Amino acid sequence: MNIFLKIKIMEKIEIVEKLTPVFRNVFANNTLQITDELSALDVENWDSLSHMLLIAEVEKNFAIKFKLKDLNKMANVGDMIAIINSKL
Repeated sequence: MNIFLKIKIMEKIEIVEKLTPVFRNVFANNTLQITDELSALDVENWDSLSHMLLIAEVEKNFAIKFKLKDLNKMANVGDMIAIINSKL
């Protein structure tokens, strides 16, 4: 494994570690596990309002701002992680 790949993996792990409590807080579920495939279809209370709260909390916690085109690309948490990573 080359050094660049190791750095990318570490960044993803750190993003997931920071993202998990945000998801757990927004969806009031202390056992929610974040995976790349996780989407609104998999989380009971993930509706349009909670989605907006989630986006706001993610932006606040990572000190980033999503553009509309970023939001349109988010089909699942893996997409969100990739976009967060690109903004850090």
